[in-house]
Amino acid sequence: MATKGRRATRAKPARRKPALRAKRVVGAPRVGRTAAPIPSDIAVAFRPGDRVRVRAIYPPGHIRTPHYIRGKSGLIERLCGSFGNPEELAFGRSGAPRQPLYRVRFIQSEVWPDYAGQRHDTVDIEIYQHWLERA
Repeated sequence: MATKGRRATRAKPARRKPALRAKRVVGAPRVGRTAAPIPSDIAVAFRPGDRVRVRAIYPPGHIRTPHYIRGKSGLIERLCGSFGNPEELAFGRSGAPRQPLYRVRFIQSEVWPDYAGQRHDTVDIEIYQHWLERA
């Protein structure tokens, strides 16, 4: 490209940052690692097959439960383990006490009434215990 009175220069290629490897990340989950044991002060409230409803509350702040699923009912598919409460961790707090995390299975047509797929299609969502109640 010609320029008046100036020599055209090529832009230097951007320096590539080295790929981030999981083993370099402090606290990164390792393959095959299991969830932390559930402390005795948090009792597991639900078992696979239990029917539950997601609480229809709308607190401010960093919330991990999707709005579209609140007030909907589903079945506990599995207990995933116990983890620090992400709603507390997001604000730099300890996340204690650890909360049981469940995978809950919902019928898609009950979540989205206009869903055009098969009648028994499901969606699984992981939800912390403090968001669930018996249906």
